[in-house]
This record gives sequence, structure tokens and C-alpha cells, in this order.
Amino acid sequence: MEQMVSKMGRTEEDPSFWIEEKLDGERMQLHMIEDESMDGGKRFSFWSRKAKDYTYLYGNSLFDERSSLTRYLTQAFSDGVRNIILDGEMITWNPKEDSVVPFGTLKTAALAEQSNPYQGGNRPLFRIFDCLFLNDVDLTRYTLRKRREALSASVKDVYRRFEIHKFTEAKEASEIEPMLRTVVAESSEGLVLKNPRSEYRLNERNDDWIKVKPEYMTEFGEALDCIVIGGYYGSGNRGGRLSSFLCGLRVDQTQISQGANPQKCYSFFKVGGGFAAQDYAELRHRTEGKWIDYDPARPPTEWFELGGGSRQHERPDVWIKPEDSVVLSVKAASVAPTDQFKMGLTLRFPRFKKLRTDKTWEQALSIYEFVQLKARAEGEKEEKKFKVDDARKKRSTRKRKREMVIQGQEEGEEAQAAYAGPATRVFEGLNFFIMSEALKPLKKSKAEIEALVKANAGNVVASEKDPSTILVADRNLVKVASLVKRDERSIVRPNWLYDCVKQGELDLGRPGLLLPFEPRHLFSTVSSDSGKFDDNVDEFGDSYTRDVEPEELLQLFKEMPVRVKKEYDADEVRKQLEPMILSLTISLGACSRVLWLTAQVTLMKILKRLLNFADATVLEDLREERQPTHVIVRQDSDAVRDVRVTVSGWRRQPRIVIQEWVLKSWKEKTLLDEERYPSR
Repeated sequence: MEQMVSKMGRTEEDPSFWIEEKLDGERMQLHMIEDESMDGGKRFSFWSRKAKDYTYLYGNSLFDERSSLTRYLTQAFSDGVRNIILDGEMITWNPKEDSVVPFGTLKTAALAEQSNPYQGGNRPLFRIFDCLFLNDVDLTRYTLRKRREALSASVKDVYRRFEIHKFTEAKEASEIEPMLRTVVAESSEGLVLKNPRSEYRLNERNDDWIKVKPEYMTEFGEALDCIVIGGYYGSGNRGGRLSSFLCGLRVDQTQISQGANPQKCYSFFKVGGGFAAQDYAELRHRTEGKWIDYDPARPPTEWFELGGGSRQHERPDVWIKPEDSVVLSVKAASVAPTDQFKMGLTLRFPRFKKLRTDKTWEQALSIYEFVQLKARAEGEKEEKKFKVDDARKKRSTRKRKREMVIQGQEEGEEAQAAYAGPATRVFEGLNFFIMSEALKPLKKSKAEIEALVKANAGNVVASEKDPSTILVADRNLVKVASLVKRDERSIVRPNWLYDCVKQGELDLGRPGLLLPFEPRHLFSTVSSDSGKFDDNVDEFGDSYTRDVEPEELLQLFKEMPVRVKKEYDADEVRKQLEPMILSLTISLGACSRVLWLTAQVTLMKILKRLLNFADATVLEDLREERQPTHVIVRQDSDAVRDVRVTVSGWRRQPRIVIQEWVLKSWKEKTLLDEERYPSR
């Protein structure tokens, strides 16, 4: 931290530097100038860092009906501001959760706000941190401190639409880490340190702005899978909802044999950063009705223990039994000693990665497993330093050099694979010789495949000499080609390993069995086994023993031969089907819904049938006298723009959604929220 602060150009008279939260959005400039020819008397334009014009998204005037932002800026500028250029970050804001939405949803939010400003969903928010030009005066020659004074005097906040980005003035390096902890816990990426004495430098990398974010540890793998044992209610807009969670490590067999509850855990860390609104919703759905109020007078020590003994450090508002709970995948900057948690250790800057719906509490990380991981990582680095993305650091956009493969050369030893987490015992008693990496779509390295085998109780060997060893390859390397030529051993592809593990997770609670080979699993088959495994799939390649993913099933459909359809009476077929599907019919609302479709012909027929079964009315033409409540379009369809133009003048705007809205609503047997399926 001291090294970063030393670059801030501080003096004895002025030792301060500024700390801002790093925003996850798109850097943007707003240009405004008075123009009597525009509605409202002001002309706007928006430009990205690469000089791309985004005015069409955010608006060109105060009364631009297609605007997703400028229509809200009638009171945003102080009297006397004739022209101005603002520098800031355009981010996506979720007004329901009062939080930033991860980058990548900005354009969707802007288009949704354009089409229906009253929809109440995600919307653009412009956070301003600099003023470059004001009333014909170039401010770039002035210091950042002076430019911020001009900004504060010229611009007024429009709540959650158009706001000046706040900063904290600091003087010591020790002030950085507490703020970093806070923003990471609130799902932010990190901080930016700024020199308030600096001039504005266009397209120049320097030490006046330095990004600071935790460098997440890799010693223990990509993430740790831990069980949730407690929850904490949020404040403000998140009041009344669980916004952060206490995670623990399972006790070991030694303690269980001494009488401990097999589900007992030791508190390990608290995590609240990295959750999206959808993650919170799914977590609530999976744990609803299972939370128990925490009573400090009667702590549930049978189920978990907190740090501090009777002081009960980091005690949660509510707690949950592991058998009723969920497993979170969490990454962190490092492990540090503490007395706040029962483990005596905790994760620094823990950040939620994903919900492990494929794992039960029994597969979450235990104390013994964590101690093993820590011991293995000991000596590499005692504590990770912060990653500093400053001016002198080269960006990681350099092209990776492709490795040169020399004919006859064996592949070298690969790095030790990351921790794969507790898994199944599906490969117990089997030996595997991994000869190559997995190609697309798996795209896994040899080390990753070997880690998968070991994590599922298999044994990895370095030779094919033992006839019982299973040979695995996905590339025709010299060694592989030699074995194929000898026609003595079959070689399986890595996808068989991954399919076995995936099926084992799906069949949790049943005996772990290996999948029989399918033609797609075999890289090479010995002549004597030719056609031996064809009976494990149907005539189209669909497995008899394995749950097929939707993507794979779709590919099977595409590869099916087209057969000549026999003529049939559609009305007669429908009459026969209607009694059968009554139990599946969904209602699209109390009143009859009217919809209009624009999609591929085949898909449109399917959608029309589903909608008819669901008691909706489907219009043949968008320009019919009866206006639709919904317009269903194909994802990224060229027709979307034409539809928006057609309906722009309607008094009541229809919902424009993609076809998945119909399919998912039918599947769930309920009308799903249209905002989750916006057209782009």
C-alpha cells in the first residue's frame, strides 16, 4: 500500500490522495450544449472511450421519447451552464435491490428503459467523476481538485439516474484496506486511488490513477466449496432480507466418533460480496422456511460453534441446519489468522462465485480437507499482496504463444492441478493413463483431467503397460497414433470421464456406477470391439443410460434425418390431444392475453400451439385493430427494430420478449416475469 501511495505525488503541505470505488460499467463522456432547435433547449451526445456514439441509446434532448437517460435530466444542471463535457461511468442499476448489476447488461437495460420507462427494471445510471469542459473553458489543464469543484457547482444529482461519484480523502496508506474490505463485501471489484493535484491526461497511462483490487488466491484452487450455517439481514433497501452469510467447515470423523453431530461445523468466514439479485432469489428459494432465529442465550452448539467462546463473535441473525442448507463456491485473497471465527483462521476478501446446487452438505469442505490444502500451500506465499494495475503494468492482452509440438516429442509435465473439491468415488479401483488434453467443447488440460480422476477416487499412471489401465486421449499425438496402429487397446475420450462424474452427481444417493461406453466416448476402438457399443444408444445417438444435456439433445435433433411427413388432419389431432394436455395447461392471466409472433416458421408454429393450449389469442398481423399485449421475437432478430418502430406510437406499449418467455412459462406452468426475457 505504501508503494502505491508513494506514487500519488504527495507533499508535506498537501499529503492527501483520493479513494473511489471502482465501477463495473462502460467509460462514457456526456457532451451537452444549449440548442434552441432541440426540445428542452439542450442537445446531448454520448461517446465511449473508443469514440463510439451511444446517443441513440441515452438520448439527444430532454424530451427525446426514445431516451433512456436524458428525459430525466431537466433539473440536472445549474443555472448558467451553457455547455459542458462530463467524464464518468455508465453502469446498470437494479432499483429493486438498489445495487449495481454486473457488466454486460447495460445495453439491454437501456433498450428496456427506452421501450417502457415505467417497467421498473434495470436501468442506466451515469456516475460522474470529472468535468473536462465548462462554458467554453477547457478544464483539462486544471488539477483534479479544481475540476471536481467545477463539477459540484455545475451538476445536480438525479437520484439513481445521474449522480456525482463520491470519493474519500485519505492521507495514510492504512486507510485503503478497510475501504477495500467494505467495497468487496458489497460486491464491488475494488478501488481507484487518485492524485487530486493531477491534470487530465488524454489516452495516457500514468500514476495519477491506480486501480487496487484483491488478487484472489490460487493455492487452494479456483474456489472453496463451503456450507452456509448462518445469515445476516441487510440494511437500507436490503433491510429485512439476508444479504450476507456465515460459512463453516464440517467437523472430522475423529470428532464424530467422540459423539459430535456429523453435521456440526466450525465458523470460518462471512461472505456478502459477489451475489447477483438472481443468486439471492435462488438462495431464498432453496432455504425458505428453514431458517431459525439465533438465540444468544441458547446458542445451537450442537450444530456449529462460533469464535470467542461465550462472546460469540460474528453471531448471525438466523441459522440453518447443514442438511437444509446450500453450498457456496467462494474465492478469496488469502487466509489470515483471527479470533473472530472458531477455525482460528478466515478468508480475506471472500467473494461469492456460484451456488453449488450439485453438492450436498456432505460434499462441502471439511476441517481436515482444508488443513490438508493449507499444508500443501504452505511456503508458497504467506499472504497474497494486492494486485496493482498501474501505468507500468502491461495489460494481459498479449497473444499467447502457441506451443510448438514436435513430432515424436512427449508432452512435458504439467503444473499441479487446482483443488477440485470433494467429489464421488466413481473411479475407485481404476487406473488411467491420460495421454492428451481434451479438445473443444470440453477444452481441459491434462492436469485438469488428472485432477478430476483423482478427485473421484481414480489413480493416474504414466504408462499403458498394465492391460487393465484405461487409456484416455483426444488428440492423435505420436504415442496415441502408435497405440491405434497396434490395434491392441481401445482409447476413450475425456468426455467419458466427465459424463461419468456428472451422472454420478445426478444420481446422488444411488450406488456410483460407471457409464457404458457410447460411440461418442471412443477415440479409437480395437477391431474386435467394432460396433460393440452401438447398442448403448438409440438409432439417433441418444444415450439409454445417461441424462443428456439440452444442448446435446438439440444437436441430436439437428443431425436426425428429415423424413417425409404424411398428411394428417390437424384439427382431428388437436381434438385428440386437448383432453390429454388439460392438466398441463397454464393460464396467462385473468384476462385473455393477445400475442403476436415474429420468429422462424417452424418455431413459430410450436409457439402458436403452446399459446393456443394456454388459452391465449395469437394475432396474424401486428397492424390488426386489436393490439397485442405481448410481442414474441426471436433472440437478436432483425425484426425487433421494426416492431419497436411500429408500436412506438401506441398508447399502451406491449411487452416485447424473446421466445424463451413462452417456453419457460409453459415449462413452469406459470406466467414468468417478462423483464427476465427482454428482446435485444
